Amino acid sequence: MFDSLAENLESAWKKLRGQDKIKSSNIQDALKEVRRALISADVNIQVVTNFVREVEETAQGEGVLTGIRPDQQFIKVVYDELVKTMGQTNAPLAHAKSAPTVILMAGLQGAGKTTATAKLALHLQKENRSTLLVATDVYRPAAIDQLITLGKQINVPVFELGIDANPVEIARQGIAKAQELGVDTVIVDTAGRLQIDQSMMDELASVKTAINPDEVLLVIDSMTGQEAANVTLAFHEKIGITGAILTKMDGDTRGGAALSVRAVSGQPIKFVGVGEKVEALQPFYPDRMASRILGMGDVLSLVERAQEEFDIADAEKMTEKIMEARFDFDDFLKQMRIIKNMGSLGGLLKMIPGMGKISGDQLKQGEDELKKAEVIISSMTKMERSDPDLLAKTPSRRRRIAQGCGRTESEVNKLIADFTRMRTMMQQMTSGNFPGMPGMPGMGGGGGMKKPKKKKKGFGTL
Repeated sequence: MFDSLAENLESAWKKLRGQDKIKSSNIQDALKEVRRALISADVNIQVVTNFVREVEETAQGEGVLTGIRPDQQFIKVVYDELVKTMGQTNAPLAHAKSAPTVILMAGLQGAGKTTATAKLALHLQKENRSTLLVATDVYRPAAIDQLITLGKQINVPVFELGIDANPVEIARQGIAKAQELGVDTVIVDTAGRLQIDQSMMDELASVKTAINPDEVLLVIDSMTGQEAANVTLAFHEKIGITGAILTKMDGDTRGGAALSVRAVSGQPIKFVGVGEKVEALQPFYPDRMASRILGMGDVLSLVERAQEEFDIADAEKMTEKIMEARFDFDDFLKQMRIIKNMGSLGGLLKMIPGMGKISGDQLKQGEDELKKAEVIISSMTKMERSDPDLLAKTPSRRRRIAQGCGRTESEVNKLIADFTRMRTMMQQMTSGNFPGMPGMPGMGGGGGMKKPKKKKKGFGTL
């Protein structure tokens, strides 16, 4: 996500490196690079024009700050304009004073609207808001069945009247059912079309009039690029959207939709879909997204995602095991699976500041190493997984594991050696002894590193 945009913007910063300050004469080349980068990212052309004009005016009006290079100032101006273009702050969902809150989902067929409906219900469930889903898509084959299946998956009820009922009547009765059940929020999934047509818009307008929703969320496939702006404008002019959900943001998207939707409609992006799993929906934060675009990472989102996966009690037990050097292969496997649930390794690393420039080949290599480790560990016995030192001392066990998982003995040896090194380093760090960082407190000897004891040579000596 945004990889090519981030790389192309790098060219803009380079144009200002070595300059003493930002001037009209030296900023033009940088602005051309910004314009080129945004167009390549499929941002709507009018949005690009406005964006570049605002950046130029702001940059030239910036005072020269002591110790801040012109390229750094320019990056800050671009960052601020990205945040402004995408909506400044996170826009939370409406919450009606008297239940139920009604949310109408709209969008073209194929944008992921039905899946987004279930994802939104699960998000509300995490906020302790009970939900009823209403299936009004009577045109697409199996659309109702899909919503029912998703509803069962997240334990949320679905109201439907079959494919022969009128969508307006289904919506109206669905709201009545929600009132009867006393649920907090009702989400109405509507029919989409392969393209915008008058009958689709008229029906959607009729459904909206019948249920008077608190939110009208447009679901947009972020991979449609510039077309996302046209779709947004058409829906907003006809039915008046209150926000948008961008789907498929984890795919090979250039990012243009994220920068175009808010500027075209004036309405905020409220959520982004970042995977196929029903849990893969995140609130949209313009400042965090701008930080990702500029390769600055997104630590807050990473922490929030981790908090959803980690159990506090388990984390405390794990810390104790690390401090006592009892961290074993079962623990390692558990952590790996938690990371998998949080998303792709590449997506997670790019949330860490300074890691945005990791190449695709490096990411693939890292993911391959994790997969290889999982295969090798799965070939170990329960006793071997719980006692890594046993493997370090027993060559015959390592040979058996290699044969059992189809990897070489040297690969098994390397995994065990790397694991031993990692476990030692983790123990030192949690104890305040940071390897390779002399002068840190708690290391003894006047604040310097303690001299390590010599180890006998043999397997596991690192």
